Amino acid sequence: MPSFPRVLVVHNRYQQRGGEDIVFDSEVELLRSRGHTVEIYSRDNSHINELSKAELALNTVWSLRTTADLNKRIKEARPDVIHVHNIFPLVSPSLYWAASQKNVPIVQTLHNFRMLCPQAMFLRENLICEACLGRSPWRGVVRRCYHNSVAQTAVLAGMLAVHRTIGTYDHKIARYVALNVFSRDKFIEGGLPPERIVVKPNFIDIPEKNSTTRKGALFVGRLAAEKGISLLVSALERLPNLTIDVVGMGPEAATIMAHPRANVLGVKSHDEVIEKMRNASYLVMPSIWYETFALVVMEAFACSLPVIAPNIGSMKEMIEEGHTGLLFDFGSLDSLTEKIRWAEEHPQDMIRMGRNARREYEKKYTSSKNYQMLMAIYEEAIGEQQQKYAS
Repeated sequence: MPSFPRVLVVHNRYQQRGGEDIVFDSEVELLRSRGHTVEIYSRDNSHINELSKAELALNTVWSLRTTADLNKRIKEARPDVIHVHNIFPLVSPSLYWAASQKNVPIVQTLHNFRMLCPQAMFLRENLICEACLGRSPWRGVVRRCYHNSVAQTAVLAGMLAVHRTIGTYDHKIARYVALNVFSRDKFIEGGLPPERIVVKPNFIDIPEKNSTTRKGALFVGRLAAEKGISLLVSALERLPNLTIDVVGMGPEAATIMAHPRANVLGVKSHDEVIEKMRNASYLVMPSIWYETFALVVMEAFACSLPVIAPNIGSMKEMIEEGHTGLLFDFGSLDSLTEKIRWAEEHPQDMIRMGRNARREYEKKYTSSKNYQMLMAIYEEAIGEQQQKYAS
């Protein structure tokens, strides 16, 4: 592998900036800071309305524009590896074939479960659903899993079915990057080749800053049903002495704004969020889905803030009960209420867990640790491609 491989990074940006966009920007900055030549190929979902429904459907399955654009970018930038984040819907899986024709290996980060589930979260009617896991995605069409639309879900199911049939996911991607072991196991169960899936978490750099004034509960995230907003409101009803600061906005904002002891602060800058985390006693994360990787947990750990979260999926993997936070029984109001009450009654234990959380962050989630892992992944992908090309 070249000492500083040239990287073409691909990402389809979302209309509302979220975790995947943040990770994309962070990895580009990380690579450039280490001396790599980095080119970007980006599409933006704010342009979706410029296409007709038929054009959007066709582009989701196979984008001729992406193929032409990528052929040009590869010729100009001569990348050693292409690192892909999101391709839905404007980039499309056609990029994998364009890269393969030019003998450039692809590394694909698996930010969500869209390769296995049209809805991308294994969530239906606010309940975990794995009906399409390892099976045909057409079950999702009948159930209108994406945006409650048969037509839109059918486009996604069609994309998955076509590219499974022609072997895109089996043969055109050199390495998949799962964000934790739980996600890796799900993707293997869903049919992705296990020998090509490696685990690399996300990262963030936040300097340590001790606070002597920690107080109160904090929620940070999109105010959406999958984040467990209704469960949090119900817990507040059972804890009459609890007030919680809520950072974020979303479709469930009215639900939590209606509660008198929810101090809804709206969207804040990253620096403001970090300052809130440095002064809170604990973070509450009552999600009702698997969460491929919760950036907010990593940020909390960096701020010496313990986390209360459900004992499911990546949360169970990231948080150690009684050491870096507290785990409640998934979906259980009784269990969540009990854990919050315990945290309120044991502030010194929460401070201890916060110190442990910071050590966990330093061990796993810094940019220096992440860079070493990323280079190892690139080395494997490039080396495998070179062997294939030589033969």
